[in-house]
Amino acid sequence: MVGEHAIEIGSVALSVVVPCYNEEGGIEELVRRVAVVCEAAFETSYEIILVNDGSTDATWSQIMKAVNAGRGVTGVNLARNHGHQLALTAGLHQSRGELIFILDADLQDPPELLPDMLKRIRDGYDVVYGQRVARHGEGVFKRATASIFYRLMGKIVEVDIPADTGDFRLMTRRVLAHLNAMPERYRFVRGMVSWLGYNQCALPYERDPRFAGSTHYPLRKMIAFALDAATSFSVLPLRFASYLGLLFALAGVLALGWVGYAYVVSGTVAGWTSLAALILVLGSIQLLILGVFGEYLGRMYMETKRRPLFLIKEIVALPVQSANPVHNLDQGLRARLSDVA
Repeated sequence: MVGEHAIEIGSVALSVVVPCYNEEGGIEELVRRVAVVCEAAFETSYEIILVNDGSTDATWSQIMKAVNAGRGVTGVNLARNHGHQLALTAGLHQSRGELIFILDADLQDPPELLPDMLKRIRDGYDVVYGQRVARHGEGVFKRATASIFYRLMGKIVEVDIPADTGDFRLMTRRVLAHLNAMPERYRFVRGMVSWLGYNQCALPYERDPRFAGSTHYPLRKMIAFALDAATSFSVLPLRFASYLGLLFALAGVLALGWVGYAYVVSGTVAGWTSLAALILVLGSIQLLILGVFGEYLGRMYMETKRRPLFLIKEIVALPVQSANPVHNLDQGLRARLSDVA
């Protein structure tokens, strides 16, 4: 029997949050692998939150099947496609766990790394994020653009965002509480977690190929994601407009000097073609600057509307009995959870 899922903060030790978009071929294997590692670490004191982000295939049917099969699965069905970051946010807002484990549904980030992350939480860290040392099953273009993205973000953003990391991470409840309190619509979750601070560390790992299906991040979405990241954590693109203005002002002064010299020497000033080219370049720069201002202004406009970040159509889960979230934890981890409560 499927029923509504009520949020009881801290009623389980671990919440696993997985955004899903057109992942019908991998849901069963995802739940199996995640449940195995969760049961080994926490017995029954865990939940697996699968967020259906407006999928157009049988993803929701597979999630419902997983819910009815038990193993602590909760299904969250969004009213429409909101995008990966907002789907992840919806799942985080439904989390009850003292610890929160974020995964992608494609199984490129191995859930079997949970015990290693738990060791670092036990050592005193609040966030343990996976850092990719290899990316199996991805083409040269994907690896190259990802490398450029992270290196470029490291140069322009005002927050230290670790390179070669995604949303794959384990974090404590107090970090999640602050993250959920951040209201912005254009979200870059890995950057937001970095901005929060606390004790964070990397867990190096090799990323696996997708278990099923194909990537849902084509070039268009990658560019939009990069824009969200840049505008969320940096005003450098706005400063770039000022730098360009100064540069072209200097170029204009030099050009006037050359014009005066040519007129004195020859009495005429040649170069209508170069003049037309300069006008085109300046016009392009002006449009580029207007575009940068437009990106920031558009985001400010959307934020002022204060619309909900996401709309949930339904939440389903099997009835669960209340559980002590730390009943089966070792002394060190129990102490850590008590410290951050």
